[in-house]
Amino acid sequence: MGTTNFSEYDPEAVPNAEDLSFGIVVSDWNREITWALLDETLLTLTNHGVNQNNIAISHVPGSFELPLGAQIMADNTDVDAIICLGCVIQGETPHFTYICQGVTQGIMQLNLDYNIPFVFGVLTTENRLQALDRAGGKHGNKGTEAAITAIRMAALQRDMAKD
Repeated sequence: MGTTNFSEYDPEAVPNAEDLSFGIVVSDWNREITWALLDETLLTLTNHGVNQNNIAISHVPGSFELPLGAQIMADNTDVDAIICLGCVIQGETPHFTYICQGVTQGIMQLNLDYNIPFVFGVLTTENRLQALDRAGGKHGNKGTEAAITAIRMAALQRDMAKD
């Protein structure tokens, strides 16, 4: 079974994002990987018309802090969607499982509690090579997928609110 290339998508399926604003919360743990995700997320957003002045970026120490960082951003900014970028790499202890579960549940809960989309742009990989492959390597860059998801969800919310 092959892995999806995170950088491949149909540009025609992406709504106009010129009037949208986005928050990005990025983990500084595994920053070689997470900052590559951030760079690609920013590139994809601006390629779809998002003004750089309409993008707020906050850094948190690790992926476990992403949900709280995103909640703080939601409470203190006026953005249409928040993208959470992180990377958790499997180790020899159950720590990986607990972190992944906490981050996943935290971001999911934010989606239910707030009236804006929170996008899960967190790599959960077995090793560093898998992470690098998904942060600009042979499987593309998950930052692209996260940005496109944010645009589509923010546009969906905008369009539904007009009706």
